[in-house]
Amino acid sequence: MRITELSVPGYERVAKAEDPESGLRAIIAVHDRTLGPALGGMRMWPYAKEEDAVFDVLRLSRGMTYKSAVGRTGLGGGKSVLMGDSKKDKCERLFRAMGRFIEAFGGAYITAEDVGTTVPDLVTVRQETRWVSGLPREMGSSGNPSPYTARGVYLGMRAVFEERFGVSSAKGLHVAIQGIGSVGTSLAQLLAQAGAKLTIADVNEARAQALAKELGAAVCSADAVMGVECDVLSPCALGAGINDSTIPALRCKAIAGAANNQLLEPRHGDALRAKNILYAPDYVINAGGIINVGCEFLPGGYKEEESLKRIDRIYENLKEVFAVSKRDGVGTHVAADRRAEEILDETRRAKRK
Repeated sequence: MRITELSVPGYERVAKAEDPESGLRAIIAVHDRTLGPALGGMRMWPYAKEEDAVFDVLRLSRGMTYKSAVGRTGLGGGKSVLMGDSKKDKCERLFRAMGRFIEAFGGAYITAEDVGTTVPDLVTVRQETRWVSGLPREMGSSGNPSPYTARGVYLGMRAVFEERFGVSSAKGLHVAIQGIGSVGTSLAQLLAQAGAKLTIADVNEARAQALAKELGAAVCSADAVMGVECDVLSPCALGAGINDSTIPALRCKAIAGAANNQLLEPRHGDALRAKNILYAPDYVINAGGIINVGCEFLPGGYKEEESLKRIDRIYENLKEVFAVSKRDGVGTHVAADRRAEEILDETRRAKRK
């Protein structure tokens, strides 16, 4: 395996690995370890060119720094990407080689599941390195993060309800959910139990119809959900859904969902603010999964009760972001970054004392 260091200003370490025997072509980026080891998922994607993979891993690892900071996980930000098609390029040799690449970081980077990778893939990686999180519970890990992500989004919505509508309950509010994978489904169930009126949409229309029947929800097409008139739009599918094409169609009063990187560009957060749409920054409200995984590295190992206590803080974390937004007269997307930077700066000052 050949490991090549990439010099990127503002990042602690970025390296590329190439292993012809296994077919591995991968990049790991460690953005910042001020708060602890850099944790972030391992993404597998058929990037058209290496520059696209580098762009993705840098953007995602920086996002993980901020996500972990505001979520108070005690971890830093990192990410890894494998260049390949997850539908046809997977094999044991590939993931074992990836494990050796991760091991070369000596614990500075801890991996987890992400787009294109699964828990069985992580189990294979674990044969070569111990720096793997989100493994099955029977392996002493924290298991599937989806229910914890959904719980965090649901609790974060309480802060949104209070800020935008002056109520703390979902009862009677109309929430439109885009994407009902494992997180979106769990979130829909929690909201239904709380008395919310639901509209759900998914590219798998049969799945949407089945869940709608179970919960008494309405269904709309995946293309139409961004224009549904509702109190809260909850993006729980792929990112970049808030963009120049969708913003003019929005008829919601707030946006709060589990999807990553919901804004295509930061300026789209400003556009939401101009339309008086309250945006719950994605990496603040969807941090439940990473908070849960982070608890694997607490002294004494993973304890679910401690994880739930930390996930419950997402409500308070969002309240802090909304307060910074008001204090500084900026969009909530900017306020979230500023809050993360405040936490990082506080820790750096404390370390210098």
